[in-house]
Amino acid sequence: MAELNGEPVSSAALTALALTNYGHFTTLRIADGRVRGLGLHLERLARDCAALFDAELDPDRVRRLVRRMVPDRGALTARVTVFDPSLTLAALGARAQPQVLVTTRPAPAVPAGPLAVCTVPFVRDCPAVKSVGLFGALRHGRAARLAGWDDVLFTDEAGRLSEGGTWNVGLVRGREVVWPSAASLPGVTRALLAQLPGHRYAPVADEQLVEYEAVFATNAVTGVRAISRVDDREFPELHPLLRELREAYEAIEGDPL
Repeated sequence: MAELNGEPVSSAALTALALTNYGHFTTLRIADGRVRGLGLHLERLARDCAALFDAELDPDRVRRLVRRMVPDRGALTARVTVFDPSLTLAALGARAQPQVLVTTRPAPAVPAGPLAVCTVPFVRDCPAVKSVGLFGALRHGRAARLAGWDDVLFTDEAGRLSEGGTWNVGLVRGREVVWPSAASLPGVTRALLAQLPGHRYAPVADEQLVEYEAVFATNAVTGVRAISRVDDREFPELHPLLRELREAYEAIEGDPL
């Protein structure tokens, strides 16, 4: 399902989004009308709207537009994309009037199975913004899948771990969780978990992976997902702290739309 500003989305609007590909989004997992970290998702949308369009976004309006498409019971995934259909390649300097596109799809089962990933040197353009411009990440992700991997884990110019194609990465050592501090998208799930005791941010070089006992991915759709292999290094799928993290995340009460 898809609606633009609460109305059926036109092919012209989708064509503008596809051809110009300028905008930002956030993805929500909605269960029984509630979203974990809803306030953080709305803050992201407002922040990115100001950064890309120099315009304000009303979070309450976004909530209303999403709520229109969400059943009272059950789980689904909703994506909120903010873009301006009139902002074409020929009119990039025009004053922007951002529009809100809400699309929904079924929510995947959780917990998801473990990932086997390969590291790739790559830094997204403007990493702090959840941009619709995904070409680079998708290109590397497709190449990884064609080579037999599940996904990619990016490293920056200095060889430090940063993020996955659509997720943040965390590392476990003893009772400590380390989140790589290289430039990356500040994910909502990471932000919720990082409030727990024993979590910190620090630079992590690729070669330092051998110092850690477990690796995991986080995003709003799948929560906490084990990473069982990074290149030629294997990690346990069932580390006790990963189970605790998953339980802690699932215990967070969602905010009503």
